[in-house]
Amino acid sequence: MKLQNIGNTLRVSQINELTASNSASIRDSIREGLLAGHQILDMDLSETTFIDSSGLGILISLQKTLRARNGAIRIVHPTPTVVQVLELTRMHRIFDLVRD
Repeated sequence: MKLQNIGNTLRVSQINELTASNSASIRDSIREGLLAGHQILDMDLSETTFIDSSGLGILISLQKTLRARNGAIRIVHPTPTVVQVLELTRMHRIFDLVRD
């Protein structure tokens, strides 16, 4: 996983899976990387091949954290697998999906 600070945005990339086995460590790393000025969290899921309910839980938890800062989380370049899971669970209505 890679974290990048870009102004008021924290960009997270290079995540292969969001699952029960790695969800806590990913969430903790992202929270540690969030600076006081960050209002946007870009989750680049272009390399994510699998996401389970724990992975969805991470996204929801981080969304709550960002909303408390008057910010938002964006799902950037999600793979078709990720889009399918988000649509099946109707989470695509909660998150801003940036496909281009």
